[in-house]
Amino acid sequence: MSEDVAFAPNPLDRSSTFYVAGHRGLVGSAIWRNLEAEGFTNLIGRTSFDLDLKDRDAVFAFFAKSKPRYVVLAAAKVGGILANSTYPVDFLSDNLRIQVNVLDAAREHGVERLLFLGSSCIYPKFAEQPIREDSLLTGHLEPTNDAYAIAKIAGIMQIQAIRRQYGLPWISAMPTNLYGPGDNFSPTGSHVLPALIRRYDEAAKSGAHVVTNWGTGSPRREFLHVDDMAAACLHLLENYDGPSQVNVGTGNDVTIRELASLVASAVGYQGEIAWDTTKPDGTPRKLLDVSKLTEAGWSASIGLEDGVRSTVEWFRENSLSVRS
Repeated sequence: MSEDVAFAPNPLDRSSTFYVAGHRGLVGSAIWRNLEAEGFTNLIGRTSFDLDLKDRDAVFAFFAKSKPRYVVLAAAKVGGILANSTYPVDFLSDNLRIQVNVLDAAREHGVERLLFLGSSCIYPKFAEQPIREDSLLTGHLEPTNDAYAIAKIAGIMQIQAIRRQYGLPWISAMPTNLYGPGDNFSPTGSHVLPALIRRYDEAAKSGAHVVTNWGTGSPRREFLHVDDMAAACLHLLENYDGPSQVNVGTGNDVTIRELASLVASAVGYQGEIAWDTTKPDGTPRKLLDVSKLTEAGWSASIGLEDGVRSTVEWFRENSLSVRS
């Protein structure tokens, strides 16, 4: 058993085979774009139709044939609160199988450097703010997505176990709320920012005089553009090594009320913004401590106002093909 990982982070070989698992998703597609822009010439990806990551034999056969040197595991079964609450078995079982299959196959076939992507929902519902990496497993999870969170926690644990037992320099990263090109803009399945973009864009086009949002607008949330997330992933692969997962965010948050005003401005909505205070607010605040990321030499570069504006433009240009 290897207790320590003897590895010094360094620039990745741009010509080596690099597998992005989940390359069609919000995060995976951004990682693919970033890697292409950074000069990687041997990227490989498979859609879920071409390769079912829940199929262990198929995953091992894929790794045996493609033999990637680097891997980012961004593939996952994801959904909003309603989906997570309704189908917890699916979110637990599917994600555990995806992770175990990919990580086991990657180890078996000699993947040198691997980044596992999780979610900030791994942290306790009432964790001290801003949330540090060592808050993991110190309290109860948010009940509406605890099954998904447990699967992601298991992924972190497997990365740490692989480091201890096999001495491989694999790492984990936990992003905050992400948004940007390729997001889900469904009225029922999307997260708060894309949901607001769709709602206010439709209101602006229809000439609506008022848009009513749930709650008081006082909860605070942190948002990171997915292109920044992609850049952070490559930076961590080339500059960080350690057993702890790394929080990836901006270190700043805004109220939902401020976010709604920003989105309304970006889409050109000039009507009234109202709040239904009989509806729940959810967790008062969720902000990640990004000290470890900052110490590794990376910080976000896309401001929220610019990021929302560009996402609105993308949404309008791709309105016929967006996930809705």
